[in-house]
Amino acid sequence: MTELDKALNQHFPGKVVRKDLTKLVKGNAIVPTYVLEYLLGQYCATDDEETINQGVEQVKKIIADHFVHRDESQAIKSNIREKGSHRIIDKVSVRLNEDKDMYEASFANLGLKNVGINSQIVTTHKKLLSGGVWCIITLGYEYTEEKGVSPWIIENLKPIQIANIDLEEFKTARKHFSKEEWINTLMHSIGLNPEEFSDRSKLLQLTRLVPFAENNYNLIELGPKGTGKSHIYSEMSPHGILISGGEVTKAKLFVNNSTGDIGLVGYWDVVAYDEFAGKTKKADRGLVDIMKNYMANKSFSRGTEVYGASASMTFVGNTDHAVPYMIKHSDLFDALPPQYYDTAFLDRLHAYIPGWEIQKLRNEMFTTDYGFIVDYLAEILKELRKEDNTQAYKKYFELSDSITTRDRDSVSKTFSGLLKVIYPHGEYSENEAKELLDIAIENRMRVKQQLIKMDETFEEVDFSYTVNSSGKKDSIQTLEMIEYGSLFSDGGEKDQAEETVSHDESKQEKSSQKLPEAGQKIIRENQTGVSYKKLFGPYLKGATEIEVIDPYIRLPYQLKNFMEFARLVAELKEPDEELSIHLKTNNNEDYIENAKEAFTDMINSLEPVGIKFSYEFDEEIHDRSIQLNNGWKIILGRGLDIYQKTNGWFDIADHYQEVRKCKGCEITYLREE
Repeated sequence: MTELDKALNQHFPGKVVRKDLTKLVKGNAIVPTYVLEYLLGQYCATDDEETINQGVEQVKKIIADHFVHRDESQAIKSNIREKGSHRIIDKVSVRLNEDKDMYEASFANLGLKNVGINSQIVTTHKKLLSGGVWCIITLGYEYTEEKGVSPWIIENLKPIQIANIDLEEFKTARKHFSKEEWINTLMHSIGLNPEEFSDRSKLLQLTRLVPFAENNYNLIELGPKGTGKSHIYSEMSPHGILISGGEVTKAKLFVNNSTGDIGLVGYWDVVAYDEFAGKTKKADRGLVDIMKNYMANKSFSRGTEVYGASASMTFVGNTDHAVPYMIKHSDLFDALPPQYYDTAFLDRLHAYIPGWEIQKLRNEMFTTDYGFIVDYLAEILKELRKEDNTQAYKKYFELSDSITTRDRDSVSKTFSGLLKVIYPHGEYSENEAKELLDIAIENRMRVKQQLIKMDETFEEVDFSYTVNSSGKKDSIQTLEMIEYGSLFSDGGEKDQAEETVSHDESKQEKSSQKLPEAGQKIIRENQTGVSYKKLFGPYLKGATEIEVIDPYIRLPYQLKNFMEFARLVAELKEPDEELSIHLKTNNNEDYIENAKEAFTDMINSLEPVGIKFSYEFDEEIHDRSIQLNNGWKIILGRGLDIYQKTNGWFDIADHYQEVRKCKGCEITYLREE
């Protein structure tokens, strides 16, 4: 086990489970992760390998003996009839039969309908009345000749979820983990390998948990397919329900006027709309109006009654176009159905997660380490909904006075939710709070920027804030504004983005003609549109001696980075010109032989193009820079290692720097005599 695995088992005994076990027991069972991990939590929540192996076999047996597969439903019915009763695992939903004045249950996989159920069970577990709940049921069979009476009897029913949690115990145990350890633990808990994600990408993943921790929180995420947008809402919590965006009705969502039954928002903490995007999809205009009122006021009216509810709304869907195309020709809400393409509705959204930044899931991105049993984490987040941290940011910061109430509320709710997820114990520094506030502002700012494009009555908002300790004013930009600022408009936004790296071709030509200037360039995590040519090209002109100081040029991707820099030098030099590149780096016995072999190949390959390459190993170097004999020195915060991992040879990003995602870093340009 890793040190983090050991710490989790020490401080959260019985609350964590090895995440690869879920795949071992799932087989072909179409069942949510929280159901499987509920069972694994009963038998495998330990670090003892023998106990785990025995537990896995026990859970497999339970799934084999009690989980209802649709194609085996008749055999299970027969088994119940012959034995008189049998325990099963199935999804149960209940409705009131007014004609008989009784509650009747339906079983999703077993295929049974109109099975009588004790009203006390329904009163205790009200979610049975809305959408269905996964349960362990003891189902009996007793035939009767009485007409209209079902022979099936529900002897016992227990929803699959952890019964008791201790929030204070959870908060106390949290104190034993650093921020990085805790974020990695949460990533493991939702099934992902944190080593495959940048810090910003981890925060975006964890923002998906905010609706579970925050009452009446409205979130949208639009992006490419295959990034796991809907997975967390269907698999990770028994308190969330995922429904098809095209199947929503006023009666199903809010209240049925005919029966008076409250809809989904009355029973679930999170109602998520899957496949929400699609221009050809149609929605009830009346439903959109009720949703607007609910999202703004936490209440809805049907008939003469006014109801309140705390359910958060999450909307996930796929985009039709690339981000620069949408920014240039429409907006980032371009893919939504016409009825939801409504600025009043969209203004109710507290945050917009940029789904295009989140990587498509690959096998190596799933974890095999320990994380919380998701049902335990779900119960913790449910308890945290009772707390209010919306004013917590004021401990360190003050938002601009000009920010609107709706924008302020959006930022504070996102900040509050992330605080509950990452710092539930309430201990965090100013820098840690700033990280959360910045992402909260950016995710609301993304909504506002699009509203301004869609409707000229929306005014620009100053999303800056003041740091209480220093009085310094700080401003935030969305990443797409930094990358594609010139595409937003022909006005001030374009001028504001001039200092950033942009994809705009005409701007590239213009910048290539400008003389290089001293200064600093900040590259944001996940930023694209960045290349060595843009960063270093203007400063390399006239240099005939180039010294690269970078202690980490040893692994294959680092060697590749260096060769891409050498290729840029070769591309910019005149054919009849000769120059030298000297590399000063560090190494150790694990990599030195491979590095020497690679450097020898580089010497041989660069010589024919007029570049004399040499290298040396220096154990004392720590700083990273490019020293040029034309008077320029470039200080590299991360050396040449500014790009995140690509998906390999068949990923265009592996061959095209400008579409690679960057690591956050700073580059400083100094003019030396």
